[in-house]
Amino acid sequence: GEEVTQTPKHLIKGEGQKAKLYCAPITGHSYVLWYQQVLKKEFKFLISFQNEYVVDETGMPKERFSAKCPRNSPCSLEIQATKLKDSATYFCASRQSTVLNIS
Repeated sequence: GEEVTQTPKHLIKGEGQKAKLYCAPITGHSYVLWYQQVLKKEFKFLISFQNEYVVDETGMPKERFSAKCPRNSPCSLEIQATKLKDSATYFCASRQSTVLNIS
């Protein structure tokens, strides 16, 4: 099946540099979520979008991290000045709109 496309696959930065990650959601999906996984620890939720609007940004370290999902472009997650603790795997997920079945 179709997958979320994340670029680049790997990114190596020195401390204090700018890092930018991109995510193209699955076609037709309106929700995009970013997670951070440090080593093999649990996933940490960062931010979620519905189309270009932020739904939940409770996990974002706002002083250095920013994200956006422009219309008709891949979403991006940017770290302004990298720190050692930012070394992690960043996962992007997408999903369709919430469906409510009312019977």
